[in-house]
Amino acid sequence: MPAPTPAREPGRPDTGWRLRLYTIIFEADTRAGRAFDIALIALILLSVAVVVLDSVESIHQRYAAVFTVLEWSFTLVFTLEYLARLACVRHPWVYARSAFGIIDLLAVLPTYLAFFFPGLHALLDVRVLRLLRVFRIFKLGAYVAEYGALGRALWLSRRKILVFLSFVLMVVLVMGTLMYVVEGPANGFTSVPTGVYWAITTMTTVGFGDITPKTDLGRLIASVMMLLGWGTLAVPTGIVSAEFTAQRLEPTTRTCPECLSEGHLATARFCRDCGATLPPYQR
Repeated sequence: MPAPTPAREPGRPDTGWRLRLYTIIFEADTRAGRAFDIALIALILLSVAVVVLDSVESIHQRYAAVFTVLEWSFTLVFTLEYLARLACVRHPWVYARSAFGIIDLLAVLPTYLAFFFPGLHALLDVRVLRLLRVFRIFKLGAYVAEYGALGRALWLSRRKILVFLSFVLMVVLVMGTLMYVVEGPANGFTSVPTGVYWAITTMTTVGFGDITPKTDLGRLIASVMMLLGWGTLAVPTGIVSAEFTAQRLEPTTRTCPECLSEGHLATARFCRDCGATLPPYQR
């Protein structure tokens, strides 16, 4: 008898208190779920504000005790929330290893580490990563879906982007070498790598100004590089935008009960990622 296939998704419970808790925590389209997310976002913002203010020495000296109480209060709340997430999914270990599961753990772990290792207190700012959930309330789940769409657009455009970057690399190498020959060490171009550095800063329109051409021919080359810089910004943007536009969605905050992916169409019946049946869409 073959061994059972290990679960790949956290999974939604079928019945009972775990299902009710799952609906509150993971379903942003329900009233309870939306209220939970709003409260969670408020706590995250407050906790990050406490960490930021506590880093100011004058404020820390006056309110150190208050900040300590607040930070531990936030940490206990987030710890309970993390444990609740693990308790309400069908496969807790799968969720613990997911991206959001790791972020949830990082949100509470620094406080406990800072208790034993005070120098790690600055790591508490990792909690700001959890603000990604702000996009799941007020129908802003579209932004989470757009992140996925952007990632797919970048992946589908990878070969075109690599070809373009190789062209840019050849241009900066040739132009950097040419500037080294034209300007020379007397004008700051002491080597080919220095010329390449100048070409990169010029083409990307950064222009630090630490090295500038002095000869007429050098200025002509610099002018060409500046004009090429606009193309450097426009071409990859156009490549990715074309792929991005091709896969535009009208997403909602509907969450798949199996893989927890978001951004499904209001009319969708099945998850686009794992094929599981989606719950009815609630406006």
